[in-house]
Amino acid sequence: MNAAQRKAIGKQLADLEKSLEGKMALKLEPNADEDERADEDEQPLNEMNQAIASSRNRSDAVLLKKVRAALQRLKDDPDDFGNCTDCGDEIVAGRMKAMPWADLCVDCQSKKDKRAAATPTRRNLTDFSEGEE
Repeated sequence: MNAAQRKAIGKQLADLEKSLEGKMALKLEPNADEDERADEDEQPLNEMNQAIASSRNRSDAVLLKKVRAALQRLKDDPDDFGNCTDCGDEIVAGRMKAMPWADLCVDCQSKKDKRAAATPTRRNLTDFSEGEE
């Protein structure tokens, strides 16, 4: 990756960081102007909106962490930025343009995703009923 590409990626990361920081300030709260006793029909909708907002905030926080880590990598070692942190190969320009925070090449990311998919993170409901009969 040449200096001009690093500068463009750095600007893209900085803009994305600023955008995410602005979104983090947004909170979804019930409207204070409305009657304290909201319509019973509105309660499920409000709860769903809260769940969606919470999920979005978690996703944005994870992405912000990745963006800041990429900015730090760019600052600490600009000549190595754009290289895979696992194998050292250059990450293709298209991937860096689409995901400027990427720290793994496509092959290493694919291997990581396969390992993560092979490790179960949650149990099935039937796992809890084994041996109880």
